Amino acid sequence: MWHKPHLLKAIADLLLLAAGAAFVAAALVWGSARLRLFPLGEVQVLGELRVVQRHELEEALAGLLGGNFFTVDLEALRRAIEDLPWVRRAELWRRWPSRIEVRIEEQKAAAHWGDGNGELVNIFGEVFAASLPDEQRLPRLSGPSGSSREVLRRHGEFVELLKPASLRPAQLSLSPRLAWAVKLEDGMLVELGREQAKAPIRTRLQRFVEYYPTMPDARHGRPVAVDMRYPNGFALRFAASAVQEVKGKR
Repeated sequence: MWHKPHLLKAIADLLLLAAGAAFVAAALVWGSARLRLFPLGEVQVLGELRVVQRHELEEALAGLLGGNFFTVDLEALRRAIEDLPWVRRAELWRRWPSRIEVRIEEQKAAAHWGDGNGELVNIFGEVFAASLPDEQRLPRLSGPSGSSREVLRRHGEFVELLKPASLRPAQLSLSPRLAWAVKLEDGMLVELGREQAKAPIRTRLQRFVEYYPTMPDARHGRPVAVDMRYPNGFALRFAASAVQEVKGKR
């Protein structure tokens, strides 16, 4: 037999095939034992959820919890959770012997975004789509694509600048030409125009606050709009006559 190489090769191949079959059988036995010995016991959400509902999580994870503690796909679970409207970020860990822990960062809405298509902007200036609870009132911001962070920053700046006059911005918009306009809670529109080195937006709004107490007019009533785009003054627009007057030139 030792002088028959082809026979030796056939025997070696047969032995390798048998060893492979034994390995596969052992792996199947071991795997099935793991499935029985290490079942997934629970998915625990850490911390308090204020907006995300537990039934939403259950629906999102349905069908993804097959397998056991070792084989469940944490990345698939994370993606499913982050697809929920009010979830900004999710982190997951395996906790021996049978628990998956989940930490969820919920979205914190700072304002409505755009033209009423169900979009919100969070406190980081990121736009997301979700339904706002009816009892929550937020300002409305709008601007070109990619400008949400800057518009939110400006809104915070304008809130502080308007405080001395006891005013608050209800709407803030940035046009495609990068012109700013603020609508106050009392309905008055303040047109600020584009940012300019010689007449910054901040300076124009401060000038509006300075002159605001003098703006009521006995002839026309309260102005509905104020145009602050003039370098050293402003124009008032009244609802009744649509007359514009330039005031405050210095």
